[in-house]
Amino acid sequence: MPTALIADDEPLMLNRLRKTLQAAWPELTIIAAARNGVEAVALAQEYKPDIAFLDIQMPGKTGLEVAAELGNSLNLVFVTAYDEFAIKAFESGAVDYILKPVEVARLTQTITRIKQRLQTQATPPPDISSMLADLLNRTQNQDAPKKLKWLRASLGNATKLINIDDVLFFQSDTKYTRIVMHKSEALVRTPLKELVDGLDEEAFWQIHRGTIVNAAAVDKAVREGPEVLIIHFKNHSETVRVSRQYFHLFKQ
Repeated sequence: MPTALIADDEPLMLNRLRKTLQAAWPELTIIAAARNGVEAVALAQEYKPDIAFLDIQMPGKTGLEVAAELGNSLNLVFVTAYDEFAIKAFESGAVDYILKPVEVARLTQTITRIKQRLQTQATPPPDISSMLADLLNRTQNQDAPKKLKWLRASLGNATKLINIDDVLFFQSDTKYTRIVMHKSEALVRTPLKELVDGLDEEAFWQIHRGTIVNAAAVDKAVREGPEVLIIHFKNHSETVRVSRQYFHLFKQ
């Protein structure tokens, strides 16, 4: 019976991955779950799973760093919301990747490939050391983190692909982030505070602790009192309020 380690620093994502794996691969035993990269390495060395599903962006050690440390001792699958990492990892054909939010249909394709590798027990997992070294070198030497260009949002059984330029504003909604566009809106499980780092700060302005607006979509800022400043958008009726500490963004 195949065994697996799963690792993600977001509890909701970790639980979703566990449930999706159980639904798509009932024979798989998840023997360990890690909340950060350091824990993932320790658990992998202790339990020696056949497969590791690693979130790329984790505290302590990234998924790439965990993979580099574990070497080719197990089969690797990267779970990520960032295409630049995922595509580069997948190009080698040695590892697979899944984009967040994890869906059964996409996961099933990955499982099929892993099963084929596991069928011949005498064949060790592919050596991906050179590919990981290249990825780590590129990510560690970047002058600045790459900015988000696309977002994926779940709408029932469908996944909506959102161009970041089409977004009017982001608004925090408890454990989710509300994404508002001209004629539609969506929810993503990524908290607003995590999205901030991926947004171009010159294009997307934080105007409230829970609101970020696309500056290009703003029509006007209207004073409705000494402490009240309201943002109006082009061709959109909804408005948002600016916190006092961000009033300076809209001064001449």
